[in-house]
Amino acid sequence: MAITKEIVEDKIEIVGDYKVIQIREAVVIKEDGNEISRSFNRKTLHCIQSSYDGSKWTHTDPDISGESTEVQGIANAVWTTEVKNATKAANEKTQIS
Repeated sequence: MAITKEIVEDKIEIVGDYKVIQIREAVVIKEDGNEISRSFNRKTLHCIQSSYDGSKWTHTDPDISGESTEVQGIANAVWTTEVKNATKAANEKTQIS
C-alpha cells in the first residue's frame, strides 16, 4: 500500500486593478494511485509591498523566486511599471494622517 501526497496549483487568478494574483493549491492524497483526500490552500501575491514609518513610504517588490515558473511568468507579465505605480499611489492614499 503506497500513500502519496501531491500539491498542485489548480487555480491561478488575476484580480482587480492592481493585478493581485490569487493561487489555489490542491493537496491530493492518494493510496495506490487512487485519490482518497483533497484539500485546498489559498494565497495572494501583491505587486508591491508598502510600509510607512510615520515620515516616509518604502515600497519593495515581492520575492517571487519561490513561486512556480508559471506564477512567475504571470507576475512578470501583469505587474507592469504602470500597475506598480498605481498600487504605490493607492497604498499611500490610504494612509491616515
